[in-house]
Amino acid sequence: MILSVSRRTDIPAFYSDWFYHRVKAGFVDIRNPYFPRQISRIHLNPSVVDCIVFWTKNPGPMLNRLDEISHYPFYFHVTVNPFDRRLEPAVPRKAQVIEAIKRLSDRIGPSRVIWRYDPVLVSDTMQPGYLTESFEKIAQRLSGYTDTVMTGFLTLYRKTERNLRHLPVRELSETEKAAFARSIASIAHSYGIQPQSCSVRSDLASFGIEAGYCIDPKRVERIAGYPIRARKDRNQREVCRCIESIDIGQYDSCPHACLYCYANENLQRVTENRSLHDPHAPLLIGRAGETDLLHHRPAHSLRRPDLFGLANEKLPENGR
Repeated sequence: MILSVSRRTDIPAFYSDWFYHRVKAGFVDIRNPYFPRQISRIHLNPSVVDCIVFWTKNPGPMLNRLDEISHYPFYFHVTVNPFDRRLEPAVPRKAQVIEAIKRLSDRIGPSRVIWRYDPVLVSDTMQPGYLTESFEKIAQRLSGYTDTVMTGFLTLYRKTERNLRHLPVRELSETEKAAFARSIASIAHSYGIQPQSCSVRSDLASFGIEAGYCIDPKRVERIAGYPIRARKDRNQREVCRCIESIDIGQYDSCPHACLYCYANENLQRVTENRSLHDPHAPLLIGRAGETDLLHHRPAHSLRRPDLFGLANEKLPENGR
C-alpha cells in the first residue's frame, strides 16, 4: 500500500501534528468524498505501507520530527512556483520554502525530494519568458538538493474556472508549451535536474521532458528496497500515469487557498472545515457521527515476493 499525504490538502504544512499522531496510533480514518457517511479505517503497520508520498508547498513543519517516520519509506513532492499572492494568497515566501527544501534534502537525500513547478499558466503579469526566467532562478538554488522536477500545465476544472474568473489567466497555447518545454529542459539539465511532465497530453519527449509518474513505481522500489507490483491508479485522470495509492486527506481544507487548485471549493468552506480539525482525532476534519458507517479497509503490501532477491539496494537515509 502506498499512502498519498495528500493530493487533497497540504498535510505537511498544516496538519503535521495530526499525521504524526496517526502514525503513533497506528491507523487513520478517511471520509469518502463522494459518500460522506462512509468512513474507511486504514491500518498503518509498516509491514504493509510500502511508501508514503508527501505533497506540500511547505515541508518546514515536518522537519523536526522526521525520525518518527524513519521506519517507513517515504519521499516528498514540494511545489515552488513563480506566482505572487494573487494566485497563492497564503503560501510562504519562496526563499523560506527553498531553505526548507534544502534542510529536508540534507536529511533524506536529493533523490527523495521532488521539486514541482506546476501548474504552468500565463497572465497579464506572467508571460512565458517570465516563467522560464523564474524557473532558472529556482533551479539554480535547488541544484544539488533535488534530482527531479515535475511540471505540468493549467487545467481549468469547474472549481478553478470559478476561482480564477476575476483574474486575466489563461492556458498556454501549444506553440508556447513547446517553447517553454524546450527552454526548461535545457535549464534543468544544466543544473543536474531531470525534468518530467505531470499529466500532460502533449508529447514533450522531443524537447527533453519525459512523461513522469508523481507516484513512481521505480522510485518507490529504490526507496523501499524491494520490487513491487502495482496497477495504474484508476481514480486519477486517464492522462495521469501514477500507480495506485490511498489518499488520507480531505478536500476543502487547505488554507494556502491557491486559486488554481482543484481541491478547494471556496475559502469559506476551508475555514469551516479548519474549525472542525482536532489533531488527536482519527479523521482529518471532524469526528465520526452516529449515522456514519465505519469499515476496516484491507491493506496489503505491493511487495513482489517472487522477485524479492532481485531488489535494488535501498537508498541511503542521508544522500548528500
